[in-house]
Amino acid sequence: MINLRIALILGILVPFQAVYAQKQPVDYVNPFIGASTSVAKAGDGAGLGKTFPGAATPFGLVQLSPNTITGGDNGSGYSYEHTTIEGFAFTQMSGVGWYGDLGNFLVMPTTGPLKTFAGKENGKEKGYRSPYEKSSEKASAGYYGVTLSEGHIRAEATAAPHSGILRFTYPAGKQSRIQIDLARRVGGTSTEQYIEVVNDHAIRGWMKCTPEGGGWGNGDGKPDYTVYFYAEMNKPLKKYGVWTADIPEGMKRKRENVTSDVYQDIVKNSKVLYGIKKMQGKHLGFFSEFATRKDEQVLLKAGISFVSMEGAEKNLKAEIKGFNFDEIHQQARALWAGALNKVKVTGGTEDQKTIFYTALYHTMIDPRCYTDIDGRYVGGDHKVHQTHKFVKRTIFSGWDVYRSQFPLQNIINPTVVKDMVNSLVELADESGQHYLERWEFLNAYSGCMNGNPAVNIMVDAYNKGIREFDIEKGYRFAKNTCEKFGNGDVGHSFQISETLEHAYSEWELAQLADSLGKKEDARLYLGRSKSYKNIFDTTQHWFRPKERNGAWAPWPKDGILTMGYGCTESNPYQQGWFVPQDVNGLAALLGGKENTVKELENFFDKTPQSMKWNNYYNHANEPVHLVPFMFNKLGKPYLTQKWVREICQRAYRNSVEGLVGNEDVGQMSAWYVLAASGLHPSCPGENRFEIFSPVFDKIEIQTDRHFAKGKLFTITAHHNSAQNRYIQSAKLNGKEYNKCYIDFTQIIDGDKLELFMGAKPNTSWGTSD
Repeated sequence: MINLRIALILGILVPFQAVYAQKQPVDYVNPFIGASTSVAKAGDGAGLGKTFPGAATPFGLVQLSPNTITGGDNGSGYSYEHTTIEGFAFTQMSGVGWYGDLGNFLVMPTTGPLKTFAGKENGKEKGYRSPYEKSSEKASAGYYGVTLSEGHIRAEATAAPHSGILRFTYPAGKQSRIQIDLARRVGGTSTEQYIEVVNDHAIRGWMKCTPEGGGWGNGDGKPDYTVYFYAEMNKPLKKYGVWTADIPEGMKRKRENVTSDVYQDIVKNSKVLYGIKKMQGKHLGFFSEFATRKDEQVLLKAGISFVSMEGAEKNLKAEIKGFNFDEIHQQARALWAGALNKVKVTGGTEDQKTIFYTALYHTMIDPRCYTDIDGRYVGGDHKVHQTHKFVKRTIFSGWDVYRSQFPLQNIINPTVVKDMVNSLVELADESGQHYLERWEFLNAYSGCMNGNPAVNIMVDAYNKGIREFDIEKGYRFAKNTCEKFGNGDVGHSFQISETLEHAYSEWELAQLADSLGKKEDARLYLGRSKSYKNIFDTTQHWFRPKERNGAWAPWPKDGILTMGYGCTESNPYQQGWFVPQDVNGLAALLGGKENTVKELENFFDKTPQSMKWNNYYNHANEPVHLVPFMFNKLGKPYLTQKWVREICQRAYRNSVEGLVGNEDVGQMSAWYVLAASGLHPSCPGENRFEIFSPVFDKIEIQTDRHFAKGKLFTITAHHNSAQNRYIQSAKLNGKEYNKCYIDFTQIIDGDKLELFMGAKPNTSWGTSD
């Protein structure tokens, strides 16, 4: 049973919700939305959503999901259009590029002769992978099921926070099997494994994953972690064994190596050793064979830990006592029901509700728990620490998630935000780095992307009253971060993306310094926050990168539409709008507010209908995600209303291809949750939330009982429809309201906002300061 301690660890404890006959938020979750890595369907090299369809719990440590591929830029390990399944892994990443990682402890039910390698998807070489019946594939919150064509085995998965359970329904046979590939890893291979038979029903062991085995960034992300497991089967271990591949000393084992024919031939010819009770090696697998009756169900459950085998065993025994699959499934569903009930929407179509609640679901995969149930975790010094003051969390995709994901969690899951801030601050201390990492993966300072997003989310949290962390230590590390990666005395960072991101983070730091009474620092960093102006070229009327000698970089043929010209995953036209801390200052550079509005309208008007990757408003990637809300600050809130509705309609769908870009660890979905609710910050770090046109007629947000007052914040949109997308007037707590924004305190105080909608813009509404 999932106990109180585990619910507290996850940060999702909510009042008991009765089960009613009508459709509940949890019923709308469609985990297949975004579950494709297809570059062809995306129309660009970044691919689509890259989510996984398997079973998980809110912010849980375990994600039990089917894997269809090893290698390539397939971070989730699954893509809907693939026709075969390699197995079911207990850890997965959600919505990432850069080759991905995890996908550990891969379990596969098989029949017939043992095969020690996965084989080819095209069927030219048979392995343990199996085709599957697409029509049989089912997924919901906390559940996944599919029928494997090879052997006609029904496979089902569900999860608890630190553990998971698989149920396999076999045909009658004398040589049925469960096999576990301990070497398998999404972006490469684990480099060393250990397996031990504990008794006639249980095994335990570990898989060490280092950069030499590829993984995150194909090793460039510096992944260095060990996954520990403790697994039990309801079928006794009688005929079992290990396979071991003879990997030559010094052989390279990154992503491109382990998927090569040469490497796979070695794995295919692994030695099979029956009756082995304990073994350590470079490429191991474990199997247990047994006879089965027709429709006999064989179950495997496993606890996962990043601390120790003992921790994995404790995790499993605390959460899954027996082999009652349906009970664990119902518990997972109940956890999701409680988490999703924090936001209730009325109105809209069935598809819009499915998109909304699936998006909300995807925002609660990460930052995931990295702590065992006893509070133990591995720190940045590779030592075991223990605390009950916060839950160590991991997978912080900072460059992406500070824009929407963390602003959303500040409202509905502030405890998770508190945990993440503590995790980043303590990691900086334990590792000896003494600065805050921008893209953290299982303690790794991967250095991926740019800017100082950890500073951004820490200051935003502090300004929202989330202050249960070592503030002085956090400030010191934030300052170190901005000094190490900042515009400094030079006044820019040469590139457009870095300069603008750094200027924004320096503004954030100035806010915190001022709040802490560090007035000299506040003046210094507030001054540096204006340094974006230093790379604005008045001859080209736009931002332009500089060479190391201070001269302007050569102007390209395609000008500001040139992808990568001084920009990360964007072009200058897209990145140049990123001055959220000083919209008026940006407007002055562009010739005033009216000129700025005209240029913004051009930016949106030229965006393709599909909203897939493009040179204008590119919703498929994060640099533009705050741009639609600029109209509010420029005195044209009706244009924010127009374009947010357009983006919600055109960039999100109830389909596998329903996300136009990578999910990016919750960011793409969090944008939709806030936008469809009619609220979004234009500058995280401010307490101002922009008001615009919600998709739904009514939105009720349950605020937190610890960090807020536990009240409902309500938005009601009268006469709302697809045509009536423009706000005509508004009331706040029954009184006329003519501002196009609301303060965070009004949200957590449980205020009531009423919007009166119409088909034509009211150009005068929302223009009061």
